[in-house]
Amino acid sequence: MTVQGSCLCGAVTFSTDARLRDVAACHCRECRKQSGHFVAATAVEKSDLALSGQDRLTWFTSSPGYRRGFCGACGSLLFWENTASDLISVMAGSLDGVTGLTTSEHIYVAEKGDYYQIADGLPQFGGDSSTATVQRAPDAGN
Repeated sequence: MTVQGSCLCGAVTFSTDARLRDVAACHCRECRKQSGHFVAATAVEKSDLALSGQDRLTWFTSSPGYRRGFCGACGSLLFWENTASDLISVMAGSLDGVTGLTTSEHIYVAEKGDYYQIADGLPQFGGDSSTATVQRAPDAGN
């Protein structure tokens, strides 16, 4: 199944035929600052992402080795990238149509805003899920 996506104004578009990772909700300070809340992102191999409108794509280095891609025309956040990785994160909200994806986890919940609660029962990690101890919401049974 080909999955397509774009920014709000359509200046940057992308597609992939590869299987996307399930969506992770990131509550880190940087994601909150850039998006105004938290971000929901999937991921794919960089080599599997066909990108059009690269001249409109602007990259912001948010910390050494990490950058965020957004449309220079409309400002839509589209990508997050660890430059040392073969994967690129794609903002789930930028995807068009049915994706078949589900949200699997919340990461960096230690940095989440105090104005909302996470009560969906999904696993919660204080940091990145690959290195953090799982924390469960109080109503999730643990």
